[in-house]
Amino acid sequence: MTVLKTSLLHTVKEYALITLGILLYVLGWTIFLISNNLIGGGVTGISSIIQYATSGFIKVGYSYFVINAALLIIALFLLGKGFGGKTVYAVILASIGLNVFQDIIPADFIQVLSIDNGKLMSTIMGGILVGTGIGMTMSQGGSTGGTDIIALIVNKYRGVSPGRMILWIDVVIICSSILVPSYTPSGELLPFTDKLVNIVYGLILITVNSTVLDMVLSGSKQSVQLFILSKKSSELADAITRDLHRGVTVLNGEGWYTKTPAQVLMVITRKADLSIFLRYVKTIDPDVFMSVSSVSGVYGRGFEGMRGVKALKRRGAADAEVPQSEGSGAEAPQKD
Repeated sequence: MTVLKTSLLHTVKEYALITLGILLYVLGWTIFLISNNLIGGGVTGISSIIQYATSGFIKVGYSYFVINAALLIIALFLLGKGFGGKTVYAVILASIGLNVFQDIIPADFIQVLSIDNGKLMSTIMGGILVGTGIGMTMSQGGSTGGTDIIALIVNKYRGVSPGRMILWIDVVIICSSILVPSYTPSGELLPFTDKLVNIVYGLILITVNSTVLDMVLSGSKQSVQLFILSKKSSELADAITRDLHRGVTVLNGEGWYTKTPAQVLMVITRKADLSIFLRYVKTIDPDVFMSVSSVSGVYGRGFEGMRGVKALKRRGAADAEVPQSEGSGAEAPQKD
């Protein structure tokens, strides 16, 4: 059986990881946050406020789906087709999960795991699960929709940082909960002092959430640089670009001990793909010599965008150009 990931298997893997990410996201909300009447940021935070205000009559999943559907339609017209099938899949799955899991998870389980451990611990655990879930979804090209769409729209027309915009939106959502009545799952009206305390927990939640999200995303985007020496360099270069969808730069060198010409292949790939990469290369040349080193930043096709250059272009600096170095391998196809 070949070690290569076919296009179908790669797609299945992406959607499987998105599904797992959404599962963690939903579990974080249903077990730790909703059960404690805690408020978070984003569309889910708005939806939780609606559920608390209606004493559970309008569940989180319903308003979550309606708001996200409206935002996705707006994004389609203002931002183009950047929000594709993975985002729609993630939103639908989360909408169903946020409703269904509130009914199927036993109350005794939530009592022992969440409520008995207090709101602070629930805030931390919920933030970890939610942040991990969003990070896994985003690392596979998906999105949970929500206020990040609003932030991108504002960024497009006003140039405000999306991260800062999302932070301020989350703060406004959390603080606005003080103006809306909130009922516990048992139907009791939450006292005003408890609502004030929940705002503090909400601010802690978005801090934990964003920290974990950054950790997950930075881990999934770590890259490595490989130098490959092989007698089958041409065959390897063709196979890497054709089957592994990575660019290859060929460096002409000379083996100083043997005094013979040599071709060195330089490849940059994701750290997560390193294992499959090494096994594949070994199947072509068992005697291959390779060195692997971590790189702190990779910018260009298939990796991270040059954000500074994009900002200059938005400001009308048409003369700003990015120098292209020779032998960069940019002409080769790149795929995450």
